[in-house]
Amino acid sequence: MEDILRPIYQERASQPNTLGIVIMEKRDKQSPITDTFDTILLIVVKEAEHPVFIKHYTYEDRKAAMHLVTEKQLNEWLLLGSNRKMVEWLLTGKIVFDRNEYIDNLRTELKDFPFYGRKIKMGIEFAKLIRRYMDGKAFFETRHFLDAYNHVVHSLHHLARLAVIENGFHPEVTVWNQVKQIEPEIYKLYEELVNSEESIEKRLELLFLASEFLIHSRTEVGASHLIGIMSEKQEWSFQELQFHQEISYYSVDLAVMIEFLIEKGTLKTKAVETKGKGIYHRYYFIEEQV
Repeated sequence: MEDILRPIYQERASQPNTLGIVIMEKRDKQSPITDTFDTILLIVVKEAEHPVFIKHYTYEDRKAAMHLVTEKQLNEWLLLGSNRKMVEWLLTGKIVFDRNEYIDNLRTELKDFPFYGRKIKMGIEFAKLIRRYMDGKAFFETRHFLDAYNHVVHSLHHLARLAVIENGFHPEVTVWNQVKQIEPEIYKLYEELVNSEESIEKRLELLFLASEFLIHSRTEVGASHLIGIMSEKQEWSFQELQFHQEISYYSVDLAVMIEFLIEKGTLKTKAVETKGKGIYHRYYFIEEQV
């Protein structure tokens, strides 16, 4: 298939806007990594009218997809972990064009996984974990067990991804395969939830008890990005935190995360008087800072 696609990617390679081109071949029939296509052609460009442009091709009984992605969009995906297939394409695909070793340098960075990038990713996963966990618990307490189950499965998934990132790896598409090796305790918890013959109520009850400890043990590392930023000054309003450039990546779950950290004693609140009688602004701080 690469020979058939060569004229397409050679034309792109001749353009100064193109940074790198990678070809990813389908490994086996069941592999989800290429979205059912036989070949993926990934083209990274500096700028484009649209951040993502996808085109499908067919040749005889085979099919291919071209993904043209801007550098900005690619960096956002890599930071947020919102397109895990992209990491695998970049790491294991065949480089057919590489301007100034752009793809090669990107691979080195992905393999090294700088701690700074990990901290933001852990913050994102921890915020999502808390949101799903708290929502699941609320549904459980109101006896909406199927809704609770759905949220708990998602919370375990975020816990698994957090554990993988904490250990210095990028979460793959087959994240549970990674977790089985890295954090068997989390894997066992997930397995018990989905495979147990107990009633759904009993399964959830046991899982909430076990999850409490696992989440508590990861609070420090999960909140380290937020705490690091909050240590830059004495107190913060919610709006200041919400619109901070880095925290904005998980601002949708920030309120729930902050309340959880207050409950655990990691964050403190401060009431500042407003013009309205008996109404106060609520500020947040780390105890050591005040």
